[in-house]
Amino acid sequence: MNLHEYQARALLRSAGVAMPDGDVASTPDEVRGIAERLNRPVVVKAQVHAGGRGKAGGVKLARDPAEAREHATHILGMTIKGLVVQKVLVVPAADIASESYVGLIMDRDSQRPVFMVSAAGGVDIEEVAATTPEKIVRLAVDPRYGLFPHQALGLALHLYRDFAQVRAAATIMQQLYRVFVANGASLAEINPLVTTPDGRVLALDAKISVDDNELDRRPDLAALRDESGEEPSEVLARTAGLTFIKLDGNVGCVVNGAGLAMATMDLVKFYGGEPANFLDIGGSSNPEKVVNALKIITADPGVKAILFNIFGGITRTDDVANGIVTATRQFTVNVPIVIRLTGTNEAKAFEILKGAGMRALSDMDEAVKQAVQLAKEAA
Repeated sequence: MNLHEYQARALLRSAGVAMPDGDVASTPDEVRGIAERLNRPVVVKAQVHAGGRGKAGGVKLARDPAEAREHATHILGMTIKGLVVQKVLVVPAADIASESYVGLIMDRDSQRPVFMVSAAGGVDIEEVAATTPEKIVRLAVDPRYGLFPHQALGLALHLYRDFAQVRAAATIMQQLYRVFVANGASLAEINPLVTTPDGRVLALDAKISVDDNELDRRPDLAALRDESGEEPSEVLARTAGLTFIKLDGNVGCVVNGAGLAMATMDLVKFYGGEPANFLDIGGSSNPEKVVNALKIITADPGVKAILFNIFGGITRTDDVANGIVTATRQFTVNVPIVIRLTGTNEAKAFEILKGAGMRALSDMDEAVKQAVQLAKEAA
């Protein structure tokens, strides 16, 4: 789950990270009121889950409250990468002497949080990572002990020569690490971390992504989710208790179990097709999950064929068959369905489908080949 910048700022400020004051607004008049309170030039920043806000016109400098209000009238309601701006963050404009990057990510290879810092921070940090990766210094943190002070100082020495700034940056890194761990984050970054002409070190921007597995035990974090910035089909799937990720292909996949889902998508590509989604109905035998899965997949106009690949263990194949029959009776499915069922109650499932005028296969390769071919013919 991605947090908006104003939400990430709130978490960092509560941990003591040095940041300029600011507030969030949803109307131009609210923006003007915040600018009047700050009583200095401000920056009005669109709050959407998309990069490149500045280049899209979603970040504007305002010299006075009237100009801040004028910028807000243009930014609020604008579309950035398909997302409508509903809120803006208003923060004081900062005099910047230098920009750096500080980030933390959960690294699967080392199975540890990894710090990444670079003196070449700012809006082009992605280009720095791609073209001059040697400018980014990395440090894996042992989660048993956390970030030691000497490690934070070592990282900060890659950013600054002034030791007062080194100490300030090291403190911010330790605070960032505490926020990262306390909130089950998979990503936390400050870009840019700046120095001002008077020597202060400040975090001007913040980005935090929270691992979805953290949300069940942290309703306070779950309440921060902005579903308007997410793929609608993924929101519907989450509500229905399905694991779903939309992809760009044309073969819709309904599978039980993450491992089988990955194998199914690999096989679709092996036979020349492109999966339209990752959809795992899990181990439940509730036919309603199958109905919801078909509703979500058929809502995607890019899907030209649907592949069911069910290996019945805990999941009963007859329940899946009943779900398929129920769904096709509730609403019209205008794309062909290929069904592969094997395992628990397989014979019963075949009879259910036969009674509804459908047939199932037991061979996985054959089912995938058929689905790929049907999708190609309909494309």
